[in-house]
Amino acid sequence: MNKYSVMIVDDEEDAAEAIARKIDWESIGFFSPVLAKNGLEALDKAEISQPDVVMTDIQMPYMTGLELASQLRHLYPSIRIIIFSGFDEFEYAKEAIRLQAEEYILKPVDADEMKKVFERIRDSLDRELDARQNVKKLETYYMESLPLLQETFYMSLVEGTIPENELQKYLDDYRIDLNERYYAAAVLHISESCRPEGISMMLLNVSVRKLAEERLGKKYDTKFFSYLGNTVAIAQFSDSDQIKQFTDECDRFCRLAAGLCKAVVTIGIGQLCSELTELPVSYRGARDAVSSRVLYGRGQAINISEVMPEEIGPAVSVNKTGLHEIFKSIRMKDEDSTRAAAENYFSGELSRVRTVGEYNFVTSDIAGEIYRFAESCSLSPEEVFEGEDDIYAAVKQMSRDEMKNWAVGCCIRMQRIINERRTDNNRSFVAKAVDYVKEHYDDPELNVDSICAYLGVSSAYFSTMFKRETGKAFTTYLTDIRMNKAVELLIEEDEKTYVIARRVGYTDPNYFSYVFKKQFGMSPSKYKAGKN
Repeated sequence: MNKYSVMIVDDEEDAAEAIARKIDWESIGFFSPVLAKNGLEALDKAEISQPDVVMTDIQMPYMTGLELASQLRHLYPSIRIIIFSGFDEFEYAKEAIRLQAEEYILKPVDADEMKKVFERIRDSLDRELDARQNVKKLETYYMESLPLLQETFYMSLVEGTIPENELQKYLDDYRIDLNERYYAAAVLHISESCRPEGISMMLLNVSVRKLAEERLGKKYDTKFFSYLGNTVAIAQFSDSDQIKQFTDECDRFCRLAAGLCKAVVTIGIGQLCSELTELPVSYRGARDAVSSRVLYGRGQAINISEVMPEEIGPAVSVNKTGLHEIFKSIRMKDEDSTRAAAENYFSGELSRVRTVGEYNFVTSDIAGEIYRFAESCSLSPEEVFEGEDDIYAAVKQMSRDEMKNWAVGCCIRMQRIINERRTDNNRSFVAKAVDYVKEHYDDPELNVDSICAYLGVSSAYFSTMFKRETGKAFTTYLTDIRMNKAVELLIEEDEKTYVIARRVGYTDPNYFSYVFKKQFGMSPSKYKAGKN
């Protein structure tokens, strides 16, 4: 039997606990309920527990049950909501219907009635899960959803093998609409180590792709196809700023896929381009972004232009496949991995040389490729080559071992510089965010979206980097700043609580008092009296 999670939200703790005791949850396919005292606490706990069903009272402080239901519906579209209330009001029932609530139950809650409601919801959840994981249905969809000509075209487009003068003919013949001002490629990567039991990776890919077509396909007229074991998307934009919105929507999709498909999905998003012929560059950027999940974490959207804004430059020559992998390791992997790969590669390349002429050619070629890669990353030769004026003349005088050690040393130095620069970039914009908060903490409209608009980055990337650098989520950091300032004002100035609330960015003095008590364990007035 599948098991699902439940949250019960009621400001009367005794009532919530009584409801939780009315049902043998295990026997009807649910885990023991998570309890929350109000809507704000419910939102915090929902982010962690990801409940399948939320049962909420209507009348609660700070946020009504209907407001909570609306926010939950926006954040977790698949969630099932049950409204219960002591008020038999038509307007409440009508709003519950608008929010697509499963049931509107009047207090006192009858145990048998509630059990039947949850059994009905469990059956609905089972059907939805079965529909997504049913092997026969997924195989049928897989065969029907891959028009061969369009799939082949998309693969050729990101490979860069379609002649520019034939591009429009293919678009017309295959009835493909790609005519917006901007484009970007995205790669949807599924973690194989976290896939659910009883379903193959191929079918899990199909399930995730179908969900992506439903959630991401229409708004950006996105084209999906399967390539090299991943789902690849080509998104279209009328405005260049839409790439940030797309990144955030992809980030929300990763959380949705975790809940509905039980899949850990990382989405890499490539550079924005204005011509279809530039899509191969965007696709390579998307793949690099997916690879950088080892640095930024899986299960989220990663935009290559945000994580490596200064490192994107001319690609390494295509006939240097092994060296290209070393350079990719410099950008994506740790120092030990890069050192091992570089030593193995350079040892192999130099061991095949048999004549002085061949040796001079190979060493000069390696030095040239390293120089060009350093230049593409905006690294100065003095940093990489440690002040060597004529590297081509110098490498010709080196023995095989000296040459190998020199090349490996250059790779490690480049990796350290790039990592330091990446860290400095992250710290720089986090520092800007911190300064902005300190200056504008009194603005009631200050939130993640407004700070991201000020910095010009997506909320997904900002949230990850801010927590990494400060050790706190942005909302927690903002609350701490506001509460510390409130304490100063309480002690130093003889002002009413509602005045202090406004001065630290809270329009609702009751909510301010709730947050203050949660932070310090007592109300503002008691805190002030104690300090006096």
